[in-house]
Amino acid sequence: MQLDGKNAVVTGGDRGIGRAISFALANKGANVAICFHKDEKKAQETVEQLKAIGVKSLKIQADVRDFFQVKNMMDLIKKNFGSIDVLVNNAGVSGSNPAIENISVEEWNDVIDVNLTGVFNCCKAAAEELKRNNGKIVNISSIAGKMGGIIGCHYAASKAGVIGLTFALTSELSPHVTVNAVAPGPVDTELISEETKKKLSSLTPFGRIAKPEEIAHTVIYLLENDYVSGEVVDVNAGRYMD
Repeated sequence: MQLDGKNAVVTGGDRGIGRAISFALANKGANVAICFHKDEKKAQETVEQLKAIGVKSLKIQADVRDFFQVKNMMDLIKKNFGSIDVLVNNAGVSGSNPAIENISVEEWNDVIDVNLTGVFNCCKAAAEELKRNNGKIVNISSIAGKMGGIIGCHYAASKAGVIGLTFALTSELSPHVTVNAVAPGPVDTELISEETKKKLSSLTPFGRIAKPEEIAHTVIYLLENDYVSGEVVDVNAGRYMD
C-alpha cells in the first residue's frame, strides 16, 4: 500500500509507541486520527505537530473497552476523512501488580479489556470499511505474549490473545485486508522508570531497549507490503527467538 493520501487510525496515538507510529505515518503522507483516553492536552499537541507535517489529523477521545464508543469514533473518522484505510491497534495498559497473588480480579479484567477486548472492538468496528478499501490492520502485541515476563500474567495473557486474534482475522479478512502484529521487547517510553530501563537493558543482547521509532519503522513495513499477512514480527534485538 502506498500510504500517501491514505487515512489511518492509531489508538493510543498521542504517546509512546503510538505517537511514533503516528509521526511515521504522517511522514509517509497519511492522514492520522489518534484515539486517546485521558490526556487531551497531549493529544492536541500531537495533532498540531502532525498537521504541521502537512497532513490532516484529528483527535478523538474514546475508551477502547466500550464498543459503542469505538463505533462512534470510527464513524466520526470516516465522516471527517472520507474513509479508513489503516488501523493500528496500539492502546494498552500494563497493570500495577506483576505477581498473581497481588493481581485483583478487577485489575485482571481491566488489562484484558483494554489490551485484548479493545483490539477486538476496534477491528470489529472498522472491518467492513477496511474490507471495502483493501485496508490494513497492525496490532501491537509484545514479547510478553510469547515468553511471559516480569510485567504480569494478565499482561502476557492479553498480548498472547492479540497474537491469536491476529491469526484468526488474517484468515477471516483475507484477501481484502492484511492483518499483522508486532511483538516488541521493552521500549524506551515515559511509562518506564529509569531504574526499570537499566534493568531491562541488561537483559537485552544489544545492551539497550528499543526506541519507539524502531517499532514504528516495523509497522510501516507491514503497511507498505501487500503480500505479508498473518505475521508476528519480533522486535527485541535477539532476546527472544522462535
